[in-house]
Amino acid sequence: MRVADFTFELPDSLIARHPLAERRSSRLLTLDGPTGALAHRQFTDLLEHLRPGDLMVFNNTRVLPARLFGQKASGGKLEILVERVLDSHR
Repeated sequence: MRVADFTFELPDSLIARHPLAERRSSRLLTLDGPTGALAHRQFTDLLEHLRPGDLMVFNNTRVLPARLFGQKASGGKLEILVERVLDSHR
């Protein structure tokens, strides 16, 4: 697997900036493993895709706003990605 496999264009209009007022109206993209068929559903349809013994993993982390943009005195552009914060004093 290569990192380049995950590079794609995504219009800003398709990026959710805030949760919906009615969370159950959220869209859900499903994949049928055996056929590879994709389907656009509603989150309320989730239980139709689960079977006994399935495991659900919940992630409550937040994204660190870690991409910084700048410009050098020479006019060159800078992009810095903060990988981790060591502590609040550095």
